[in-house]
Amino acid sequence: MSFEKKTHDDDVDIGPSKKVTGKELTLSEEVSARLDTLIELLQDKGIINKREYESRLAMHLHEISKATAFEEMDEEL
Repeated sequence: MSFEKKTHDDDVDIGPSKKVTGKELTLSEEVSARLDTLIELLQDKGIINKREYESRLAMHLHEISKATAFEEMDEEL
């Protein structure tokens, strides 16, 4: 079993990664899969409510999107 450490362009360590035998995953795909797995584990153990998590996540993403749009509009002015 071979493990390698994957890093982001900013040298942010995201932990050991098992070499895949299929298509090489992008950093974004791997992080997404890791988070999905973590959420499933937390839900299975009764630590989080997935529905509540998804609702809060949607609100947070909306806030970030709005803030980014306002920043872009401000830069254009």
